[in-house]
Amino acid sequence: MHFLSDDLEHYIEQHSQKEPELLAQLNKETYQKILLPRMLSGHFQGRVLSMLSKLIRPVTILEIGTYTGYSALCLCEGMQENGILHTIDIKEELIDFQRKHFDKSPWGSRIVQHLGEALDIIPTIDATFDLVFIDADKENYINYFNLIVPKMNKGGIILSDNVLWSGKVVEDVNPNDISTKILLEYNTLLNEDARVETVLLPIRDGLTVTRIL
Repeated sequence: MHFLSDDLEHYIEQHSQKEPELLAQLNKETYQKILLPRMLSGHFQGRVLSMLSKLIRPVTILEIGTYTGYSALCLCEGMQENGILHTIDIKEELIDFQRKHFDKSPWGSRIVQHLGEALDIIPTIDATFDLVFIDADKENYINYFNLIVPKMNKGGIILSDNVLWSGKVVEDVNPNDISTKILLEYNTLLNEDARVETVLLPIRDGLTVTRIL
């Protein structure tokens, strides 16, 4: 679902910071070589992630759902000099692709790749987080949130992608559509949980910014 016209989306991109050359190359190669390239965060959302990270200045970042590494590199742009980004994905075939582009960046040695189920991996990471980006299987968003909140530093930020789910959150829900049902519950949880405060932004497919109180 397009919430804005193509002309307005183009205007917004033209009047937002240009993506760095490494990310432009990663974007191009993803579209050339990888299935489902629209899963990439892309220019505009990438600049939003970069700006938020620069405002937060995180030391420790967690990303759930690496895909080809575009969003991880955007989040690294605001990371402090002693910072670490942990990124988790289940697709073994993407590990080398990610690492190639990570190592071309200034943060290659500070990006830790984890392969496997995030629900199993998160408890093993010996760190608390300043910034988390959730962009993986929607059925586990609530599970991820409840696992992450106790590991967040006070004032830390959780970013959740795809929370408008192509507009399905305001349509009649198919009884078999588990993802939409979970996202509806998740969006309510973020708005009502006393541990956090949340604003939902209509950026691409919906991005929530949730602050730990």
